[in-house]
Amino acid sequence: MSLLRIRKPKTRKGKKVLLAREPQLIESARTMLFVDGRKCGGNVKLCMKDLQQLKKPLVKVLNRKNDITPFDDPSSLEFLTMKNDAALFTFGSTSKKRPDNIIIGRIFENEVLDMFELGIKRYQSISEFKNEKIGACVKPCLVFNGPKWAQTEELRRLRNYFIDMFQREKVESIRLQGIEHVLSFTVTEDMSILMRSYKILLKKSGQKTPRIELEEIGPSADFSIRRTKIASDDLYKLARKQPKQLRVTKKKNISTDALGNTKGRVHLGKQQTGSIQTRRVKALKKSPEEKRADRQKKKVALKAAAVEALSTAD
Repeated sequence: MSLLRIRKPKTRKGKKVLLAREPQLIESARTMLFVDGRKCGGNVKLCMKDLQQLKKPLVKVLNRKNDITPFDDPSSLEFLTMKNDAALFTFGSTSKKRPDNIIIGRIFENEVLDMFELGIKRYQSISEFKNEKIGACVKPCLVFNGPKWAQTEELRRLRNYFIDMFQREKVESIRLQGIEHVLSFTVTEDMSILMRSYKILLKKSGQKTPRIELEEIGPSADFSIRRTKIASDDLYKLARKQPKQLRVTKKKNISTDALGNTKGRVHLGKQQTGSIQTRRVKALKKSPEEKRADRQKKKVALKAAAVEALSTAD
């Protein structure tokens, strides 16, 4: 039985590269690889160019044309992603059978985890919107409109992929002026996906909180879902598994609400009220005003009793 040879790195740089490819406790933001098919042009090229602009600087672009059919044989695509150390990919192609075709997907353990084939029905690039754009490396707010995103497993995985696609470095806090970009995804009745991009404008409102307006800046696209290939439930659960070091241990009698406030519950034993000293406790003594009020009440009660006794005697 022959064992596979494991080539050890010969240089310090090679060792550093291999260590960076190993699983980390806190993974960095994922890089996306853009690959052109046999024929790629028109709306496909514009869409890939705009996605590169939204995803920068976490992109790697292969300009050469590749004879790849990901749904039939994804091995070539898996090799390219492994070589370029990219966990996400976008493959663009156009043909007579499937015009304006884009395949998006993600990799787990150097194998395709999820893959979605989208057809471009209508597309407006960023350059067609003649207005002021946002800055580079801006983390967008994602909005998923409609209840259909939770109706089928394919749409749930596609929504999770979009969140994974536009995910950037985690931040502890944000400021209001730092929220500049909104990406909206809507599922229509005919199962088309509408993607819209807006810039957030903060206007004066006469109060502390500004008035918010949205201005469309592109890209604007209508996609149709053609084919999907999603991972099994067991593989998907394995891909989402967190290491033990990052798991939040549940503490007894401590809970956190939706707003992040920590609440605790305190359990007290049975109180022995019979043994509490109450005779000489200053906190329980009556004030002079209270004593005078009690004496006045007693006098009124005595007078009322005397009057009642005289009336009964007569």
